[in-house]
Amino acid sequence: MATTSRSRRKQEDEKKSKKKQSPVDDRPVVPAPSDAMLNNLRTAFGLLDRDSDGHVTPEELQFMLRNLGIQVSDDLIAELIKDASKTGNGLIDENDFMQWVTKIQALQGLDVTTSGGDSEEEITRDLLAAFKVFDRDDNGYITRDELRAALEMIGEPVTDAQLNQVLALGDIDHDGRIDYEEFVKMLL
Repeated sequence: MATTSRSRRKQEDEKKSKKKQSPVDDRPVVPAPSDAMLNNLRTAFGLLDRDSDGHVTPEELQFMLRNLGIQVSDDLIAELIKDASKTGNGLIDENDFMQWVTKIQALQGLDVTTSGGDSEEEITRDLLAAFKVFDRDDNGYITRDELRAALEMIGEPVTDAQLNQVLALGDIDHDGRIDYEEFVKMLL
């Protein structure tokens, strides 16, 4: 009888020991992003962090999304920030941002570990998306006012002289506006 009670105590001790062990983490493993991806993420973070204080607030995220024509409720923005912030303080620092975006991309099945340049198709897609951010009325041209608004949106207010200089560089055919081909030549 004493053997049975020792055996039972041993089993109970093993159960208690198993309960104390930390549970298995079944979250997906997020690979480390490539250097090129890190540089892109740093640039994106810099654009979001309008006041350059090292943190993105819900207001800064909402401002950028609205300027890109993306309507998101304030509640969803708060949820996204909470998900991304490690401290739970309602702010995202650069490290939080990089880990958050990398996690989202990994969940979508995107390979964040590849380095070496983007494919020609990816570059074209990115350039077209950038052009559309500037071409607010979607008429195929970036006007002086659209250029000013886009630069101010990303926290780069410009003087009239600077605006004239950018237009002079980009407006190859001198029609007072920048079309997609001119935009590509100016950036590449």
